[in-house]
Amino acid sequence: MSGRESDVAARIGTVRSLSSVISAMQGIAAARSREAQACLAGIRSYAATVGTGIGEALALLPEVAEGPPPHGGRHMVVALCAEQGFAGTFSERVLDAAEAVLRAPGPPADLWVIGDRGVMAAAVRGTAVLRHDPMISHPMEAALLAGRIADALWQGAAAGRLLRLSLVHAVPDPRAGLRLATRRLVPFDFTRFPRASGRPMITLPPRMLLDALVQEYVFAELCEAITLSFAAESEARMRAMLAARTNVADTLEELVATSRRLRQEEITSEIVELAAGALAHRGR
Repeated sequence: MSGRESDVAARIGTVRSLSSVISAMQGIAAARSREAQACLAGIRSYAATVGTGIGEALALLPEVAEGPPPHGGRHMVVALCAEQGFAGTFSERVLDAAEAVLRAPGPPADLWVIGDRGVMAAAVRGTAVLRHDPMISHPMEAALLAGRIADALWQGAAAGRLLRLSLVHAVPDPRAGLRLATRRLVPFDFTRFPRASGRPMITLPPRMLLDALVQEYVFAELCEAITLSFAAESEARMRAMLAARTNVADTLEELVATSRRLRQEEITSEIVELAAGALAHRGR
């Protein structure tokens, strides 16, 4: 085997190993997407139950007003980006949508990026980030991240620092790959919940009950958005791995063809050399 042929053979082995890694990553991403989407039914059922409670609590209050905005309050925009790589332009697309919200008219806005890849993408484009936190690595971690965001939300609102909070995240879309959604969590939109016709029996003051239910509903919304974003990130990684596997397959096909050609050239060269030697021997 010639030196060039051995180099090609070594590259073929490397590319085949890379193909195995890509296939494994694609399989892991597919499994994580399925796990995340399997969690959505429970989250949405919980949100619907809390939403029914909000409607019943509203029946106990003559009118719910948002009240005057706090002086100097700001708008926090939370962008759910990717934590890991190999997801194509996932984080860049989320940041594009988040920056559009930041530029919208209203109070001064700050950006809170969830996901290490999102932080890196924001740094590359020169976008200021007030706060950043890691994105989840498994669907079961959604409640922990939702709790951290909710804690910061209610602390900022109680201190009068937070006037609005918007959540920007990706949603899996079988046709378009993914689509982007923006949710306004603060101020809370009570018009989404029809008032119940009856008056339920309660053990808490109506306003205290309503505030508690609102916090639970926002927590459920955060859990749903985080889970959807994780599923969309996993599907983006699946698509990136599929494209990579196609490229690797094309490269492997070219290398195998090159190896065969080199081997054929080597065989032809050996035959010519043997024939020339035989002719020289006969001429003596």
